Amino acid sequence: MNQSAQPAGLKSSKLPASEDVRLALRAATMYHLEGATQAEIAAKLGVSRPTAGRLLARARTQGLVRVEILVPPELEGSVNTELESKLEKQFGLAEVLIVPEANSDSDDPDFDALGRRAAEVLVRRLQPSSVLGFTWGPETVAVAGSLPDKAAKCSAVVQLDGSMTVTDYQTGVDFTIGRCAQQLQANPIRLNAPLYADPATVESMRNDSVISKALKAGTDSDIMVFGVGAVSTATTLFAGSFVDSTMLDELESRGAVGEIGGRFYTIDGNPVEGPLPERTVSVSLDAVKSCDQTILISGGTHKRQAVLGALRGGLANVLVTDVECAQWLLEG
Repeated sequence: MNQSAQPAGLKSSKLPASEDVRLALRAATMYHLEGATQAEIAAKLGVSRPTAGRLLARARTQGLVRVEILVPPELEGSVNTELESKLEKQFGLAEVLIVPEANSDSDDPDFDALGRRAAEVLVRRLQPSSVLGFTWGPETVAVAGSLPDKAAKCSAVVQLDGSMTVTDYQTGVDFTIGRCAQQLQANPIRLNAPLYADPATVESMRNDSVISKALKAGTDSDIMVFGVGAVSTATTLFAGSFVDSTMLDELESRGAVGEIGGRFYTIDGNPVEGPLPERTVSVSLDAVKSCDQTILISGGTHKRQAVLGALRGGLANVLVTDVECAQWLLEG
C-alpha cells in the first residue's frame, strides 16, 4: 500500500489509497463549500474529529484545495494584506494595518487618515473593563477625533506622560482625554505634571497621592495607544521646548533614534541611559513592553527609524502606518 497517499492519522487503515483521497476530497468539500464543522464532518464520514482535521490538512498539502482571495475592484490599491502579513511575521506583531492614503511621501503625513484606521482597530479591541492609556501627540489627537459615538466602551482612559512645559504649547492632551472619555463612556485620569523636571522634583511627584495614582493606572493599562518621536528638531518635544538642541545632540550621541512618552530608545529598542530617565514623568518603556496590547501609530519619512526601534524592542504589537514606511521596514 502506498502510505504517502494516505491522510495523516489513517496510516493503519486498510482502505485503498484512492479511498483515502476520496475522503480528503469529501471532507474538504463539506468544510469549504458546505460550511460544515469538523465535528459534523467526523460524524458524516464515521471518523474521529482529529482525523477529520487531518483529512482537511491533507487536502490542502496535496493541492486538492485552492483558496483564492479576490479584492473588489473598488478596493484595489487600498488593500495591502500581503505586505501586512509579511510585517506581522517579521516583527511578531498581532496586527498591521497599512493606510495607503496617509500621504507618507511627506515629512508631515496625514494623521487624520492614520487616526481613522487606528480608531477602527481600537474600537475592535476595547472591552468594557479595559483601561486605555495614551501618550499625547498629533497621532493620538487624530485617533480621539475619529472615535465614533459610543461604538465601544472602556472603564477608564489615562494619560501616560506629563505634558506641562515652560511655553504655551498645545499638546492636545485635553482634547484627547476629554474626547476619549466622552466617546468611550470612560472615567478620565489626568497626569497633571510636567514631562521633565529635576530628579528631586520627579521623586516628590512620584510620592504625591494624585500623580502616583495616575502613573499606577497608566502602568497597569490594558491597552496603550501612542505615536513615536524622532531625535530631531522636527518633533513635538522640540517645538514645545521640552528638549533643546543640546539635549538632542547628547541623546543622538548615546544612540537614540526615537521616543515614546518622552522616553528615548535605540535602534534595537533598548532604553537610552543618561540623566534624562530620572527626570522623566511618564510610564516606563518596560511598562509599555509589558502591556498586553500596544498600538503604535506613525507615518512619514523622518520617523521610520523610530518605528523600527520600537518594533525591534517589542514596544508595540499592533502597527498602523503608511505604505512607504511598511515597505522600508521590510527592507531595512
